Amino acid sequence: MKTQRIGTILAIAFCATGAAAQTVAPASQASKSAGAPLYSQADQSKRAEAYTDFMLGHLAEQQFDETGKSELASQAIEYYQKAHALDSDAAITERLAEVYAASQRTDEAIRQAKSALEQDPDNLAAHRLLARIYIHNLGDMNPDSGQKEMISLAVEQLKAVQRLDPTDVESQLWLAHLYGFQNKPQQTEQVLRGILSHSADNEGALEQLSQLYLDEGRPQDAISVLKNAASSSNSAALYDLLGTAYAKSNNFPGAEEAFQRAVTLEPDEASHRKGLAQALLSDHKYEQALSQYERLTKIEPDNPENYLRMSQIYRHLNQLDKSENNLMQAKKYAPGSLEVLYNEALLYEAQARYKDAIQVLSDAIAGVKAQQQEGQPAPNALTILYEQLGMAYRQSGDFSSAERSFEDMQQLGPASQKRGELLLIDTYRTSGDIKRAIAEAEKARTADPADQSLAVTYAMLLGDNGQTDDATKVLRSLIHGNQTDRETYLDLAQIEERGKRYADAQTDANKALSMSQDDSDKETVWFLLGSIYDGQKQYDQAEQMFRKALAINPHDAMVLNYYGYMLADRGIRLDEAITMIRSAVVEDPTNGAYLDSLGWAYYKQGNLAEAQQYLQQAVSHSANDPTVLGHLGEVYAKLGQTGRAEQTWEKALVYWHKALPADYEAEKVSDLVTKLKNLKRHRVAEKSVGGDPKP
Repeated sequence: MKTQRIGTILAIAFCATGAAAQTVAPASQASKSAGAPLYSQADQSKRAEAYTDFMLGHLAEQQFDETGKSELASQAIEYYQKAHALDSDAAITERLAEVYAASQRTDEAIRQAKSALEQDPDNLAAHRLLARIYIHNLGDMNPDSGQKEMISLAVEQLKAVQRLDPTDVESQLWLAHLYGFQNKPQQTEQVLRGILSHSADNEGALEQLSQLYLDEGRPQDAISVLKNAASSSNSAALYDLLGTAYAKSNNFPGAEEAFQRAVTLEPDEASHRKGLAQALLSDHKYEQALSQYERLTKIEPDNPENYLRMSQIYRHLNQLDKSENNLMQAKKYAPGSLEVLYNEALLYEAQARYKDAIQVLSDAIAGVKAQQQEGQPAPNALTILYEQLGMAYRQSGDFSSAERSFEDMQQLGPASQKRGELLLIDTYRTSGDIKRAIAEAEKARTADPADQSLAVTYAMLLGDNGQTDDATKVLRSLIHGNQTDRETYLDLAQIEERGKRYADAQTDANKALSMSQDDSDKETVWFLLGSIYDGQKQYDQAEQMFRKALAINPHDAMVLNYYGYMLADRGIRLDEAITMIRSAVVEDPTNGAYLDSLGWAYYKQGNLAEAQQYLQQAVSHSANDPTVLGHLGEVYAKLGQTGRAEQTWEKALVYWHKALPADYEAEKVSDLVTKLKNLKRHRVAEKSVGGDPKP
């Protein structure tokens, strides 16, 4: 009777240990089921004693689980060891292994679990334990310290678990996850599809499978997996994943709807609202995105990211005071953040405070260098900071300092060297030193003749210098008769357009169009064709191309600006022109060319106050552009500010003579010279009759 009672208690103990123990039958049952002879009375007595020790060990294990006291783990191990000495049942071995694992005696745990599998290769609990140990060990390992081997060991055990218990979803999720680490997407998908075949709303499987599809560039497959599951389960987590999938496929209205549902279900979960804010921002719904970030500042009042995003949006909307206020909040909560410092510099550049931008970037570079360990490769942040520092110097007109920044950037490593080299060449070009730019590009090309990007850069510079024949010869040598030729034909068309060889440009642009496979590629070619038609004064055809491009992307700032300026310069449909150019300025509020277009459109409309405002902003960002200066001079002249007009036009004339040969427009220069002569004659006449020339 006593023996039977112990067996009953033991059965309860097994149930209490969870699924792992439930799957293992006592050795006596296993022996009987296999037709083995009954134990002798002496064996039965030992077995009863083993079960007593096992029960005491199990009780100590339970107390250890509840209290975490190490002495209880030692007691459990001691009792299990006594039980194991009397009866080498695999179930006892497996429990001993579990306690070793729980008390962080990993080596002993692995040894005991393997021993249990030697006794019973189908011991499910032992397979689970080994898998769990190997997975846990992955978190404590460096990538170069046998991680691949540990993943393989875990996969082996998880496959055994899947074979023995096809309903164990958690183990299957881990198996799929580790297949991902092994770069086995087909096996990953197979396991996850298997889970979903009998558990269609399993969030773990849906998350992994959708992420797999997104990583493989298959957002539509992710959407198809998630769409029905999200609506049927009404799960905020699944709607969040669906929103991410829509965003990856550039379906921002779909992303907005999915994230909005997630927010409705869990309004205080920040991740859903961040997804919604980003979807709105990507869809150019700036005010609505701001509203979401404002809500986020209430949910996460000390999270600098929310203030930073608001600052970026306000900067984009050209509300620079609000941008600065939010940036200061971000800086308050993340004073040493390089991202915040970088955005601070961008804000100062938007305000034309180039000295402040340069100071912030220089300090950031010094800070990163101070933290850099000797002999370690330069962090990527330095490359980004040096590039922006060089651009800030360029915008301020300090080209020599810009050159030094890009030269320093080249010392940071191979990738930075290449990027810095191209930026340095472009700085020579921007400063008007086209000969030096060509010489440096030719030198770089000679050093690396296989680099096609250097050949294209060299050809473009030749085109800038008016050497159209030489430029097109270089590019035509790059044509290989395959899909990569599309970009080469686009480059050819641009050079031919600048050289006013419109027929050739049109032919090559159409070749690029025939090779364009998606809408974004076609949009680029239609924009180029529009500019080619405009150069030939074929305005109806130009408008047709621009409309096609805008049908694909209504927010394309380059198309909106060019199309609007083409109308404004001709003085037609000015309201339509202003609407388009304003949209371009919203997309890029510090772009000097766009601000110039808007100011010129207002000038053509007779709105001189708006014209002056935007043209002065344009000059602050494009101080060396003779077209912008010429337009501002026109406004001053119209306002009767003849002194300012004369000064601005003279500056414009200086920069016309520094312009690249391909940009030089003799008619505009001649017209400007005539205007200056007439203005000076008028001012002399005013003086001779006792007038006071206006400043």
